Amino acid sequence: MSELTEKTVYEHAEALRKKEYSSVQLTQAYLDQIEAEDKTVGAYLTVTAEKALESAKAFDEGKYSGSDSPLAGIPCGIKDNMCTKGIKTTCASKMLGNYVPPYSAYAVEKLEKAGAVILGKMNMDEFAMGSTTENSAFKICRNPLDINRVPGGSSGGSAAAVAAKEAAYTLGSDTGGSIRQPASFCGVVGMKPTYGSVSRYGLIAFASSLDQIGPLSRTVLDNALILNVIVGHDKKDATSIMRDYPDFTVDIKKGVKGMKIGIPKQFFGDGIADDVKKAVLDAADTYCKLGSELVDVSMPSLDYALAAYYVISSAEASSNLARFDGIRYGYRCDEYENIDELYKKSRSEGFGAEVKRRIMLGTFALSSGYYDAYYKKALQVRSLVRKDFDDAFEKCDFIISPVAPTVAYKIGEKSGDSLQMYMGDICSVPINIAGVPALSLPCGTGEGGMPVGMQLIGPEFSEGLLYRAGFAFENAGK
Repeated sequence: MSELTEKTVYEHAEALRKKEYSSVQLTQAYLDQIEAEDKTVGAYLTVTAEKALESAKAFDEGKYSGSDSPLAGIPCGIKDNMCTKGIKTTCASKMLGNYVPPYSAYAVEKLEKAGAVILGKMNMDEFAMGSTTENSAFKICRNPLDINRVPGGSSGGSAAAVAAKEAAYTLGSDTGGSIRQPASFCGVVGMKPTYGSVSRYGLIAFASSLDQIGPLSRTVLDNALILNVIVGHDKKDATSIMRDYPDFTVDIKKGVKGMKIGIPKQFFGDGIADDVKKAVLDAADTYCKLGSELVDVSMPSLDYALAAYYVISSAEASSNLARFDGIRYGYRCDEYENIDELYKKSRSEGFGAEVKRRIMLGTFALSSGYYDAYYKKALQVRSLVRKDFDDAFEKCDFIISPVAPTVAYKIGEKSGDSLQMYMGDICSVPINIAGVPALSLPCGTGEGGMPVGMQLIGPEFSEGLLYRAGFAFENAGK
């Protein structure tokens, strides 16, 4: 492993500014790391070595207008559900196995304008549906900290690449925990921003009212530097919010003295492993030593959030994935006798089991006679979850909770039981339902020495506060 891949984004930015090494040297170091490690890890679906070296050379020659950005010349990876112009974008699905977009996602465009070097596209659960990256149509991804365990999902490749030092940072997407849970499992930092703060234009939709792009990195400061670049209003995205976004690094070192931290009992109940509970509560004690105050808050609607999430997300997936029919978009079967058979065989062959399961669940929830009983009821629960968060934030500055009920589990351990797999999202989905931001960062270790992640949850547009709190914990005792 090159010593260059050991450095953080901030350290790379300083070193490139001082010309201690070139972007080409740095990019080659990461490409060498991918060559050495990724046969085992499986974090990448596509590696764009030639394009990456061309971008790095352009930075070294001063050809990037955004070369004053702290991300300029630094190699990164992009989750394979974000469109990248001229680079294959598959959503880890046979349905989009050969799709090469004619445009890039807005977040990717913003990175490229900032001079970022794109190493390739990251492995994921098919169409972002899953929690383990075992649902990829092409290959499973493994946790670099223990290759017999899952890296989490659906942004498993994005988290694994950062943990394996195969990229300085990556972008993922979070619909119900898909950035935070793999960040927790792989011991890295992941941010799910406020809904609407990062444009979804060019993100291939799973559940449009829940999906949000965010960064994964090795440190909290790195994460803030990345989010600084990708936030902002986009007229091409109707859900993009027009507002002035602050520099998230300005107050990052100010500490947490005098802050109130909410501890909701619903996040620490049955089903949360003892080692996870202990690590997160120990982290809460650390905040007390840093001058914060812990307050109990109650959020009773969280008991229903998981069920509501799977109804809402599956209903939206059913609608969004209807376009992949073998005629307008996506994989088309080779042999068919009529148009009905073309639809049926193309979708049957093009989609994997988990995607089919969620399409069927969503179609059922939206069907005549069941819409009011399931989908409408789930939307009512969504309103209750939002109100519970609003009420909680009247009593505290931010909330601390586990990201997932357990540490990373063994490959194949839960893939045969969908219900058990879905239960793993119990701590992460309320955040997406409410549309608020949450930061996942390592806070200790649990079973097998695997990392435990805690999440810091704040009101809308409180990313700066969460980074400040995360930085304080990350540097406690240093």
